[in-house]
Amino acid sequence: MPTTAPHALADVTASDSTLRRFLHGLPGVDAVGLEARAASLGTRSIKTTAKAYAIDLAISMVDLTTLEGADTPGKVRALGAKAVHPDPTDRTTPATAAVCVYPDMVATAKEAVAGSSVKVASVATAFPAGRAALPVKLADVRDAVAAGADEIDMVIDRGAFLAGNYGKVHEEIVAVKEASGAARLKVIFETGELSTYDNIRRASWLGMLAGADFIKTSTGKVAVNATPANTLLMLEAVRDFRAQTGVQVGVKPAGGIRTSKDAIKFLVLVNETAGTDWLDNHWFRFGASSLLNDLLMQRQKLATGRYSGPDYVTVD
Repeated sequence: MPTTAPHALADVTASDSTLRRFLHGLPGVDAVGLEARAASLGTRSIKTTAKAYAIDLAISMVDLTTLEGADTPGKVRALGAKAVHPDPTDRTTPATAAVCVYPDMVATAKEAVAGSSVKVASVATAFPAGRAALPVKLADVRDAVAAGADEIDMVIDRGAFLAGNYGKVHEEIVAVKEASGAARLKVIFETGELSTYDNIRRASWLGMLAGADFIKTSTGKVAVNATPANTLLMLEAVRDFRAQTGVQVGVKPAGGIRTSKDAIKFLVLVNETAGTDWLDNHWFRFGASSLLNDLLMQRQKLATGRYSGPDYVTVD
């Protein structure tokens, strides 16, 4: 089983048995303690100038997303324009981090954000189910990269993972990383399908050992997506991974984060768990669509003291 770039834990991926031994040797997760800590951090009160800073930071971390069968070039162009200038009436509003689209819409998205800091991310590897042969998944990735994708969001084979076939999952991530070339790779676990916190911890370490640039909670296509608890667990994993290897990996909660209040709770989790090094859109993202509208509404409220009408933001 091939390894990725050399680091302090490279030897644990030398074989299926060493990989299994390492993953099952990780400390078990105290579910009650994890959820209690996530809930406690979520009660922190952020006000006035700190809140304004947090809202702008959250806007800059959004991967503005459209992943629907009815996506059209016009919708993607509009999304790109919104990502570059989220509030056309206030050019001090930061741009979002990226727009996230299907591979066939990458070229359109690139045109829409040309000349800006906004990246184009593309889901690939038979998103969202991941039920395809590896050559098909790699072709999906190469198509997205050839069209200009700056980032690739891949899904792991949850069936293989849940069956304990960690070597297969590792090898697929390594292959996708290679096919991604210079594009940064986000590895999606679909935490809502992994059943236990122990599995989420194992998947986090497996993804990082295979070379993920980001680990991502979910596709947004299942009932349970990003939660404070599963994101806290993943933040602990990236913190501990850097402590052991010197390699920093990003985190992307996705799905179900709809309000500014929610986003700020997640930023508190980042600050208190991984630390300030992750409070940057190079290392932390929100996978979202409706979240941006609420952030813009709250930003306007802080600036003017009143809420704008329902036509202040676009309906994506």
